[in-house]
Amino acid sequence: MPMDHDVVRGNVRDPDYFRVSHGLFQTRIPLDHGEPEELRRLRAWLAVLPDDARFTHVTGAGLRGWWLPELPDIVPVFAATNQLDQRPRRPGLQVSRLTHVTMPEQRAGLPVDSAPEILLRAARDLAHLDLVILTDAARRRRDVTTAEITGVMATSRPGVVALRRAWEASTDKSDSAWETCLRLFHEAIDVPVRPQAPLTDGEQHALADLLIVGTPFVQEYDGAVHRQKRQHHRDLRRERFLAGTPYERRGYTKGDLLIRDLETLKEIDRLIGRAHDPRRLRTWRLMVAASCLSQAGRDRVSNRWLGRPPGV
Repeated sequence: MPMDHDVVRGNVRDPDYFRVSHGLFQTRIPLDHGEPEELRRLRAWLAVLPDDARFTHVTGAGLRGWWLPELPDIVPVFAATNQLDQRPRRPGLQVSRLTHVTMPEQRAGLPVDSAPEILLRAARDLAHLDLVILTDAARRRRDVTTAEITGVMATSRPGVVALRRAWEASTDKSDSAWETCLRLFHEAIDVPVRPQAPLTDGEQHALADLLIVGTPFVQEYDGAVHRQKRQHHRDLRRERFLAGTPYERRGYTKGDLLIRDLETLKEIDRLIGRAHDPRRLRTWRLMVAASCLSQAGRDRVSNRWLGRPPGV
């Protein structure tokens, strides 16, 4: 890849440069003040990557604007290339070999792998819950079609089994990563829900994050975005609409799903009129424990990416 104008390969002692990785430096003050720092770092990595390289995995997903699971603090830059003998090996960079070559796409002026390939590469590392979040995001942005993913899943490549499970559990109607988690929570406790369900009352219309099938109960995730002024005004208008309908809305937070999950299960059991059974949480808790929503899950993928044995 050609070197950027503010990137230097080799050793630099100039205080105006900082070390990106071994033998790779970049100016501290960006020459293009409008470019986000994360994009500058990725642009610097192009200086040590082969000409056909493209960003993939969670790096490519981020460039595509997909929601990401709650990843470890240290995440390498992921790239892929067809150059078997020219794959650079540097701390902070993981380069895989392309076995199915596709044309890279451009996002923010950077080469990015195709959406199906990004999902397949991520499927080799991420747990089911994390991968569904990524898949929901890809489908919501219309970056991947059923035909494209079916073609990938028809192969025997590494990650196909996990990707197939995630695709079958995914939807193109989720609006956020935590909305995906709320949907998976309900499904894990055997409560069928309909995402982005239309709510009607005469001439007025609204959409519910989740509607428990066969009931008037609207289940929604209340994240930080709902505290923003514009969104808060929309929420108030929506609440006034719901007040005149049979629908009943309940909001949930991260803590309701991860810390107070038993209380949340009890509430939903009462809501739909079924006997409470705490054993219904087993599937959900196993999913969370394996995922990056848990410290153990983050440690697992971190050890995998950094090449450390488990427990180190």
